[in-house]
Amino acid sequence: MKKLLSMLLASALAVSMLAGCGGGSEANTGTDNGDAAENETKVYKVCNLVNGTLGDKSFFDSAEAGLKKLADDGRIEYTTIEMGGTTEDQAKWQGYLEEVSASAEYDLIICGTYQMPDYLKNVSEQYPDQKYLIYDDTTYELPNVANLSYAQNDLGYLVGTYAGAMTTDTSVEGINEDAVVGFVGGVDSPVINDFLYGFILGAQEANPDIKIDTRYVNSYVDPAKAKELAESMINDNKCDIIWGVAGNSGNGAAEAALETGKAYFIGVDSDQELTFSPELAAITLTSGLKNIGNSLIWFFDEWDAGTEHFGQHTLLGMKEGGIGVVTDKNYDSKTPDAVKEKVTAAIEAISSGDVVVPTAIGNETDEVQQLRESVKP
Repeated sequence: MKKLLSMLLASALAVSMLAGCGGGSEANTGTDNGDAAENETKVYKVCNLVNGTLGDKSFFDSAEAGLKKLADDGRIEYTTIEMGGTTEDQAKWQGYLEEVSASAEYDLIICGTYQMPDYLKNVSEQYPDQKYLIYDDTTYELPNVANLSYAQNDLGYLVGTYAGAMTTDTSVEGINEDAVVGFVGGVDSPVINDFLYGFILGAQEANPDIKIDTRYVNSYVDPAKAKELAESMINDNKCDIIWGVAGNSGNGAAEAALETGKAYFIGVDSDQELTFSPELAAITLTSGLKNIGNSLIWFFDEWDAGTEHFGQHTLLGMKEGGIGVVTDKNYDSKTPDAVKEKVTAAIEAISSGDVVVPTAIGNETDEVQQLRESVKP
């Protein structure tokens, strides 16, 4: 493992970047008091461990883009190691974490997604002086780990506003006269219902009379079941827009929208238009985004300003750039201006605090269930 890691660190696969090499670790902070020491900003050494490969057009690419921006701005020097995502690769993830931590070369080691918390917990306890960051996870609270998560309830509100407004505009090709949208969730759980809570409230803000057909796959890796559920939503209840919040299962809902020819799909977490075939991309109106790259930039902004987030869970929303929706491609070409204006207004209202979206996390499940039942078709 040591030999392999050394080779990776020295190879082109592990991308080390430092902007402004001639300036060493010095950067102008904007002050002009003649004190050179105060005009120096630390350039952090960062290791980004990818439990998969780059090119996913999702979280890993987003994190890489954020780190590259930081490096281009002369704020970090970083190395990315692609650990692979197969079952065989997974057996080596712990070793990678241990070797990088043992090297004591990095100010911060970054990893992400739901697969990494247990590995990170073991290693962070072995190396209490090493700083770590994990994105899109809140499993553990450890003194030397910063956990970044994303306001999925606010994200749901934006997507709900969009879907609710779109389904009432019959000038859009494929939108029927019935104000019904669909939500395909992975599992009936607080996390998924956090998306749903915001989605329902946003859709109701766009149209108080809207109906929302909610179904759960009970799996994140069963697109066939999601397709079956979505077909029923489309054919039986005339849903013409479906949001899939079900991991890989959600792709089945997109397939149902395409094959019936009666509905559109909305993606989640990343820009799913970029990951789909041309046919599926064509019926994907937008995606709700967790902006991993933006959140890493925000984290270093905070760190440079003297605010550390180690030992705590930090929830990032619209104000911090942690969430958003895709606004180019199909969104731009298929969305009427009046709908775009509603989405813009929702973004501004959430950012300013004029709209505070409740969360299903730690909330009474009865409240979410009652709301869900009240809007059933």
